[in-house]
Amino acid sequence: MKPRAVADTDLVRACCRQPVSRTPVWFMRQAGRSLPEYRAARGEGSILSAIGDAALAAELTLQPVRRYGVDAAILFSDIVVPVHAIGFGVDVEPGRGPVVASPFRSAHDLERLRPLEPEADVPYVAEAVRLVSKELDGSGVALIGFAGAPFTVASYLIEGGPSRTFTLVKSLMHSDPDLWDLLMARLVALAVASLRSQIQAGVQVVQLFDSWAGALSPGEYARFVLPATRAVFEGIADLGVPTILFGVGTGELLGLMGTAGSDVVGVDWRVPLHEARARIGPGHAVQGNLDPALCVGPWPMVERATRAVLSSGKADGSGTGHVFNLGHGVLPESDVGILGAVVDLVHAESTEE
Repeated sequence: MKPRAVADTDLVRACCRQPVSRTPVWFMRQAGRSLPEYRAARGEGSILSAIGDAALAAELTLQPVRRYGVDAAILFSDIVVPVHAIGFGVDVEPGRGPVVASPFRSAHDLERLRPLEPEADVPYVAEAVRLVSKELDGSGVALIGFAGAPFTVASYLIEGGPSRTFTLVKSLMHSDPDLWDLLMARLVALAVASLRSQIQAGVQVVQLFDSWAGALSPGEYARFVLPATRAVFEGIADLGVPTILFGVGTGELLGLMGTAGSDVVGVDWRVPLHEARARIGPGHAVQGNLDPALCVGPWPMVERATRAVLSSGKADGSGTGHVFNLGHGVLPESDVGILGAVVDLVHAESTEE
């Protein structure tokens, strides 16, 4: 299959380290509880039910574009949608996150991870992509698709829900590395199938969320995670869209993440972008990395921090290859006016390169 044409937007150009008219900006979790229009449209139903309604998912995807004027929409979905769709027994519990009724415990559980058939299992995802793509056509706003990285998805399947210690995950990877590798292979296949379907439906950039990789040592990451992450990017390379790899608390892993095969490495707020560039190595754009907690505070503080991120993002001397974002997702209590002002400031102060 030939790589499909990718829209020429500032986001795509920044991901490819090409000159941009202005630094592109979007926010992780920009569609969410911080927006009154989101709360009104979603109501009290399950997030998985909302994702399964393509028209509603498309509307929720577009709301932040209208509200903030960001340079990208990110598909309203969740990293556990593929494992939920194939019947592994995953739900998303309000206020807690993904939970698993019967966690992964042995080789017998591999049978519960059948291949994803996107057209049959998650047709609503591609339909939402098509609806959003039609709405954004010619606007200069890119559409981002995403998947959960194998390690982060595995952490939910094994722990049974969110974890702070990842005790069960680390126990499995160290005590039975062969089973771990088989699990990673199944989750690689799920991520690749999901991302390929999204790309073919119309997304122009994809992000791989390895949100909890920062719980690992560099040695653990190199042995147990990096090969699977590389395999995901290799599995979509022929489709020719820019790729982003993101994790939280990954300052000590940035050098390894730079070898995973993505075009962009997302950086949380703990490491300045100029330092992150040095750790990641040449040939990559960077994304980030305003501390989301600051967006709850007063504007003068946020203004100073936004300018500092912009300055650090250009510290390589080229001024290209920076996608402005938060260091993690928008907090529910964030001031939407502050977030809109951040977008305006980034656009106003990033010069045409």
